[in-house]
Amino acid sequence: MAQTMKAAVWHAKKDIRVEEVPVPAAPGPDEVQVEVAVCGICGSDLHEYLAGPIFIPTAPHPLTGHFGKTILGHEFSGKVVAVGSNVTNVRVGDLVAPDACQHCGTCVTCREGRYNVCEKLAFTGLMADGAFAKYVNIPANICYVVPPGTDLDAAALIEPIATGFKAVRLAGSILGKTAVILGSGTIGLGTLQCAKAAGAGQVIVIEMSAARKELAKKCGADVVLDPRECDVVAEVKKLTNGSGADVSFECIGNVKTGPLAIDLIRNNGTAMIVGIFEGPSEFNFFSLSATDKRVIGTLAYTVDDFQGVCALLNNGAISAEPMITGKIELDDIVEKGFEELVNNKDAHIKILVKP
Repeated sequence: MAQTMKAAVWHAKKDIRVEEVPVPAAPGPDEVQVEVAVCGICGSDLHEYLAGPIFIPTAPHPLTGHFGKTILGHEFSGKVVAVGSNVTNVRVGDLVAPDACQHCGTCVTCREGRYNVCEKLAFTGLMADGAFAKYVNIPANICYVVPPGTDLDAAALIEPIATGFKAVRLAGSILGKTAVILGSGTIGLGTLQCAKAAGAGQVIVIEMSAARKELAKKCGADVVLDPRECDVVAEVKKLTNGSGADVSFECIGNVKTGPLAIDLIRNNGTAMIVGIFEGPSEFNFFSLSATDKRVIGTLAYTVDDFQGVCALLNNGAISAEPMITGKIELDDIVEKGFEELVNNKDAHIKILVKP
């Protein structure tokens, strides 16, 4: 194996460099080394490019010890090429779609199986070096083995789709019910498809981008509403006999869309907050206590969600293909990846990078 490899390394705001770095050492006892097939550019990667450090630590992370310059990338698939001495769940040659939630395994939420909110949570590619490189070392316990023959481009999207899958799962049964999805980016489209697969009777998408409206329709939206063109709360009530949606999924993370997700649901409805918010929203909590509405936050996923997404992809209930809007080489990641997303964001959902 070569001693160095190319990697996309974050150094500072607007400073990501494709440079030669050492190939990771042999994996530790509980780690595996993965040869990366493809890795998607996530919104969190774009945030680090435009305004970082945001999630990238500036002091040693309590779980990984990592800080400072970082190989980005966590939405990936690949093949296991080496395993540590303690590893039994993964073998050399396995095709994997790794989870990004590196965790301690001992805190109260880890012990409950909710390691996605570990007290020392570390995301691959942010709090530890990631997969915009030929090889990456990761904990074996976050490696999901996909069936032989799985399309590795689609497998790279299991990670973001699993976020939407978990949100739908936590919402409870939505069989025959009306769901509203706010936003049709990667997470919104994944949530939309999972809601349809879960039997939602009517799925309404709130979106302003013309290109993303079309993608929402392609992914199964029954109705697409643009808040610049109508009063979306009034329109949703018209579509639900005056009551409002049974459940909403906020997949944007905007100061206005958080409260809107609650306004869109009926009394005793549920709002799932999936988006990542950069600032606070103004909100009157009486709108909850007066209506029995429920608000549930959800971050990332666990291995059960990976398994579910993989099953739905393999049986055709959901599709990754409409969400892949670009494929590029690692050398072009800044110009054709990050800058393309900045300048033509509405035209793209997921750009895949081949290292």
